[in-house]
Amino acid sequence: MCGIVGYIGSNDIKNFLLQGLKELEYRGYDSAGLAVIEKDSMQVFKAVGKIKNLEEKTKDFKTKNFGIGIAHTRWATHGKPTELNAHPHLGEFSYVVHNGIIENYKELKTELEENGYNFISQTDTETIVHLFEDYYKKSKSPFEAFEKTVSKLDGAYAILLITKAAPDTIFFAKNGSPLIIGKNEKNEIFFASSDAPLIGYAKEVAYLEDHIYGYVNKEGIKTFLEKEEKNLEFKPLTANKELAQKGGFRFFMEKEIYEQSRVISETMMGRVKADKIEFEEIEEGFFTEIENIKICACGTSYHAGLSASYLFERLSKIPTNVEIASEFRYKEPILNKKTLFIVISQSGETADTLEALKMAKNAGLKTLAICNVDNSSIVRMADRTILTRAGIEKGVASTKAFATQMMVLWMLSLYLAQKRATLDKESISKEIDSMLHIPKVLVVETSLHEKIKRLSKRYLHGHGFFYIGRDIFYPLALEGALKLKEISYLHAEGYPAGEMKHGPIALADPELFTIALMPKNLLYDKIKSNVEELSARDSTILAISPLEFDIADDFIKIKEYNHYMLEYFEMMLIIQLLALEIATRLGNDVDMPRNLAKSVTVE
Repeated sequence: MCGIVGYIGSNDIKNFLLQGLKELEYRGYDSAGLAVIEKDSMQVFKAVGKIKNLEEKTKDFKTKNFGIGIAHTRWATHGKPTELNAHPHLGEFSYVVHNGIIENYKELKTELEENGYNFISQTDTETIVHLFEDYYKKSKSPFEAFEKTVSKLDGAYAILLITKAAPDTIFFAKNGSPLIIGKNEKNEIFFASSDAPLIGYAKEVAYLEDHIYGYVNKEGIKTFLEKEEKNLEFKPLTANKELAQKGGFRFFMEKEIYEQSRVISETMMGRVKADKIEFEEIEEGFFTEIENIKICACGTSYHAGLSASYLFERLSKIPTNVEIASEFRYKEPILNKKTLFIVISQSGETADTLEALKMAKNAGLKTLAICNVDNSSIVRMADRTILTRAGIEKGVASTKAFATQMMVLWMLSLYLAQKRATLDKESISKEIDSMLHIPKVLVVETSLHEKIKRLSKRYLHGHGFFYIGRDIFYPLALEGALKLKEISYLHAEGYPAGEMKHGPIALADPELFTIALMPKNLLYDKIKSNVEELSARDSTILAISPLEFDIADDFIKIKEYNHYMLEYFEMMLIIQLLALEIATRLGNDVDMPRNLAKSVTVE
């Protein structure tokens, strides 16, 4: 959650900070703020809501000399989204921005209040700046004060701090939340929570490891680990900013839905061969002695993992259990060293998933990450990683990340089937042939999109939605319901179709909309019977199927395929477009739905 940027140099400080925040707005947009020290002047601006509100507040503020600046876009954790709770937070002569959660802030706050410090916000972050100033008053050394401050903090943090006591210096620290340093040939130094704000500014970047802290000034960068100086490893920053732009689409989410055909091809590139699956990332023998799989993830990634459990058991014949990471962390799980522990995360910074991964590592399990962001915390921690190659995903409601996660998991289930000899060559060949058809399946046809646009106007009211499916289409139903909830704010549930008669069917009436996922190749007669039960009780039915269904109130026909996974991916595309068009008709900000953020780096 939240995004931070920082700058030290002689160019337009304000412009970089604002442009950087715009690139990070997907991480949180409850409020935003910036602070700049230029010569002897310290200026701070804050605004509730999106970055455009901060731009308006700073329109008359100019920066043109050497200076330093920090900025923040917030997703509220401690304290409501108000200007007082917005970052940067102020002490007497210092400002701080922070991403993460300080777990011991209440104890620190109590101690500081007893020492005469007044708090004006409800946030955990404000403790950092007061603690720093308290130590500074005792030592008169800004760096020593910062070092002591960081040593007192428990929890996750990425911190940038500036102070009048060292007006040419930015102090920084990182633990559990992402923080990147960039530099260029103009002696400018940049900070950001991800690569995107640095594109076009920095030439090289360093991805900070946990427990790193230090400072930057005109002389350069100093970094420390456990009080020992440490050199950073910088890498060229080669990302293309164009990929993060809308490219003529109304929303990033819409663009990303349309990109799925292309990125799925990139996901498969070099991995799907004519007669087998290969992963260069995984050496021979990595899966030796593995007897079962445990998948851990959150949200959309959890739905991908739940879908994968059907594939691992059906194709690889390996027992598979799927856990919601936030629950797994606290259930005192029994972990067996013959278990492969798979974590799935778009950002690679998902706090609950990261903590679950740490537990598995500490228990001695082999760990595998499926992730979209190289150099992220989860990628660096896992024993092995398979990157999904989805590219930058800026829509908060995940689409192409889910599609590429599913493709990686399908490939991995087939890879394990090869290793375990659970499928014959003919069956493997059929699976691969189906995989190679997926990019074509995911091409958005204009006629399909137009039909969904027209249909969407009929689904703007009522008292809720049921998305139903069976087998692997049940997790897809969960994902469809989540997409609708995230961006339309309408109530929706995903259910196994066979479970409707065990209680939920009591809700059936004309104002209950049922989105029925009805594949021809998997349990069609069973789900047909379940949908008929709902129709008989006057539920409004939208059926998605290759087979005509007479009693449906609305019907979206998909193509006829010979494999259920081709049906899965086309239905995935349809439920994404349906959520998009319903939310658009309701006038919602599809890319930045209320109360959400893209990268969930708090528990």
